[in-house]
Amino acid sequence: MPYQSPISPGISWYESTVGERPEYGRLDGDARCDVVVIGGGFTGVSAAVHLAKAGVNVILIEAHRIGDGASGRNGGQMGTGQRAWPEELEEELGFTRAKALFDLAEEAKHHLLDFAETNGIEIDYMPGQISVAHKKRYLKDYRAHAEIMATRFGYPHVSYIDGDEAASLLGSRRYHGGVRDTGTGHIHPMKLVVGSARIAAEAGARLCEKTPATRIVSEAGKVRVSTPNGTITADKCLMATNAYGKDLEPKTAAHLMPIGSFIAATEPLGEDSDVLPGREAVDDSRFVVRYFRRTKDGRLLFGGREAYSQSTPAAIEELLRRQIAEVYPQLDGVKITHAWGGYVGITMPRKPFVREVMPNVISAGGYSGHGVMLSNFTGKLYAEAVSGNRDRLKLLEELKIPSFPGGSMLRPALLFLALNWYALRDRI
Repeated sequence: MPYQSPISPGISWYESTVGERPEYGRLDGDARCDVVVIGGGFTGVSAAVHLAKAGVNVILIEAHRIGDGASGRNGGQMGTGQRAWPEELEEELGFTRAKALFDLAEEAKHHLLDFAETNGIEIDYMPGQISVAHKKRYLKDYRAHAEIMATRFGYPHVSYIDGDEAASLLGSRRYHGGVRDTGTGHIHPMKLVVGSARIAAEAGARLCEKTPATRIVSEAGKVRVSTPNGTITADKCLMATNAYGKDLEPKTAAHLMPIGSFIAATEPLGEDSDVLPGREAVDDSRFVVRYFRRTKDGRLLFGGREAYSQSTPAAIEELLRRQIAEVYPQLDGVKITHAWGGYVGITMPRKPFVREVMPNVISAGGYSGHGVMLSNFTGKLYAEAVSGNRDRLKLLEELKIPSFPGGSMLRPALLFLALNWYALRDRI
């Protein structure tokens, strides 16, 4: 029986196909180290890998099992650049900073693929991503985006596609056109996080599952992280809990909010299916984005971010089945083999939140649905900062991230209202 995460509904297709998933023991008693990492997702595990390889004594603690959060349950799409298009960042930050952030994200993409290959982690990489417009009036922006990417940001892999080409590539006439990116792709995220944890352990990092952090205190130049069975004393701490650490540290909670992300996997569709014949990933222009792709064994993985009132597998399956049928009427009634959910961390401006939230404690998260490559690379940048080079991490630390309004009591309700408002706008 595949493992069922206690913090996220449903058994995912990733959990069913990841293969061996090593278990790491609980922390039992007090411990000392150079760096304590809280959170066993992409950011935390990547930091542990690179810290350990640099000779740093690092302990990573995870409240449940490594990969139980968004890192092991997401859509698997890598994307290109930051969450916002480079031209949007240029308008806000100027060309120099926008280009630096774009280049950082490109390096993150190449690092992820190189890391997996170098360390023998089979992540089921498949090339190609298509971004499509669900409203015709958006097409002029997509056409301009393709040209700007090539001429201004030196990225020639994006091309504009019209409605007919989109229909041919998707096997659906639901969308009006968009852009095709041949310089990126999609992966099996659970294989990456589980494989990265193995590399971290082999490098000397101490990994402790089922070990929640209950309190963080920074004083007298040391950080003390309390757990149910002991206290870890360290010189530095990385808080990498993302959407799952709201009660641990107030500054992070004010700037980063969890939203539900839900995915269904169909049975294999067969080689003769007209659905995504090129096996490219797709995301659309909705604020409450829909994203889908074919797996190596031919399934359709279809996801959407909505705060469903019931987060049971049956409720997820029912609602996503309707969305699948909207895009692919030919799949109405297709068998769904897996339905699952989880939570991703978002920020108000959809940019990563990386801050020193107390002395020697850095919090990192809020990748806003663009975290497959960005979160992994942020872990590497944190390790660089510990080794004395903080320049590249500062590119993210210096981003202006306002807190969510409403205070701790009203934030969830206001976010729920906002998401439903934008979901309504998507339909108009």
